[in-house]
Amino acid sequence: MVGRQADVVVLSDADRNFLESQVRRHKAPRSLSDRCRMVLLCAQGLQSKDVAERLDVHEHTVGKWRRRFVQGGIEGLADEYRAGRPRTVTDAQVAEVVERTLNTTPKDATHWSIRSMAADRGLSHTTIRRIWTAFGLQPHRAETFKLSSDPLFVDKVQDIVGLYMSPPDRAVVLCVDEKSQIQALDREQPVLPMAPGVAERRTHTYVRNGTTSLFAALDVATGAVIGQCYKRHRATEFLDFLKRIDAEMPKGPDVHLVMDNYATHKTPRIKA
Repeated sequence: MVGRQADVVVLSDADRNFLESQVRRHKAPRSLSDRCRMVLLCAQGLQSKDVAERLDVHEHTVGKWRRRFVQGGIEGLADEYRAGRPRTVTDAQVAEVVERTLNTTPKDATHWSIRSMAADRGLSHTTIRRIWTAFGLQPHRAETFKLSSDPLFVDKVQDIVGLYMSPPDRAVVLCVDEKSQIQALDREQPVLPMAPGVAERRTHTYVRNGTTSLFAALDVATGAVIGQCYKRHRATEFLDFLKRIDAEMPKGPDVHLVMDNYATHKTPRIKA
């Protein structure tokens, strides 16, 4: 009884060059390089059984890729599309999850969690996670915003942004702010300095020395900072800090101060 006749592999110069290049490539997928070796050996006239023995694979594997190459050429060596597991979550279920996430809240919480939504919709928590990730939903996060009632708000924003982005010639732009209620802490023991192979060491216990307030002015052009600490945070201290800024500024250029509307910035003594 005559067996099935093996397909004859005939290579063009372009096919041979491609197959040999894939065999030589170090970064080529192992599966592709093995298939290229099979086809090259088959093109030499070897039987599938002999090729299988050389490459230590099953004869049926060689026959499969011999047949695929004869039928489809180089493209036949690529993996065919695999549909995978059928979907178990419908588009309607996805839409329900998205709608409930956006428009409802659970009875016993301020926002949905992955597991509470999964229990509510009868889906797995991994499915809910994938849906939320796909639609960019993060119910646990909240951001704040502020609407200004100042009718000149837009004009003021343009002035400030203009100072930052395009400061006037021969002018200094300073961003002024303060940080109050800073804890003045000190370690109970002296800090041990860093040494070769040893990190700096300090005690985890500390001594409280009250609080302090830091006033600072940042030169937006050079990055230079003028700073000073005060025991209290009043208009008196802020006026003293403005005088220090004035003393350290060079003579000649205009000085523009950008600051917020904190109460100590708007007292009659400051505006005078």
